[in-house]
Amino acid sequence: MDIKKHLMITGNSTVSWKDAIVKAIAEASKTIDYLSEVTILEQRATIDGDKISEYFVDLDLSFTLDLNRKDS
Repeated sequence: MDIKKHLMITGNSTVSWKDAIVKAIAEASKTIDYLSEVTILEQRATIDGDKISEYFVDLDLSFTLDLNRKDS
């Protein structure tokens, strides 16, 4: 039986929403094992003049709990 846990995070980028998503997942994977799914909850941006200056994404990351993990 797999048990999944969810974590909500926000990523940002000055390039694009896709870049914000990729960077957020890459950073999360450094400290969270068994990432399995991502759901994009919201996208937004800040505007400077007539251009987007920063992209933001709210993500729901899912990861599987390691039921065989032994505490030290």
